[in-house]
This record gives sequence, C-alpha cells and structure tokens, in this order.
Amino acid sequence: MDKLERIYAKSRDLVEREIEGEIIIVPLTSGIGDLEDELFSLNKVGKDVWARIDGKKRLFEIVEELKEIYEVDREKLMTDILGFLAELEKRKLVVEEVGCQVT
Repeated sequence: MDKLERIYAKSRDLVEREIEGEIIIVPLTSGIGDLEDELFSLNKVGKDVWARIDGKKRLFEIVEELKEIYEVDREKLMTDILGFLAELEKRKLVVEEVGCQVT
C-alpha cells in the first residue's frame, strides 16, 4: 500500500499537554529514569501535523491541507511528514489504523 494512503491515530498510551503554545507528549510506557529522553515536543509544523492525526485522515489529505497553509513544494512536505511520522511510529506515539482502506 502506498504510504500516503495510510491512516494514523494517536496512541492511547501517552499524555499530551500544550504549555505556552508548545505541545509536549509523554509516553505512559516510559520508565521514570528515562523520562527526560522520552519527552517529545513539537514545533509549529509538527503541531499542525499532530493536530490532523485523527484516525480518519489519510496522509495524502494531511499533506494537501498543510501544502495550502505553508505554500511549500508538495514533494518536500511529503518527505518531511513521512519522516516525522516514522519518528512518531518509532517512539510508539502513533499507530497505523488497520482496516480503514477504501477498496
């Protein structure tokens, strides 16, 4: 399946808070000693991507929405978003929704 057809949802095993305009994400599965390494904060673009991860939108829809906001090259934006999602997946902050494919 094309990566841009994937749908992601935020993990249920995390806590997110907005502090002074910045989103801070803390996985609930992290160890107490590792807490500093496990905190994940988002910049403006990351925050905009995060806000659109809802378990319903396909990645291509997120790319198109953000392309309109940032007026940036679609390929560059797509590469950046895919890299960001890979990092979120690696940290188990998002999960791919299964069974949401359109036939």
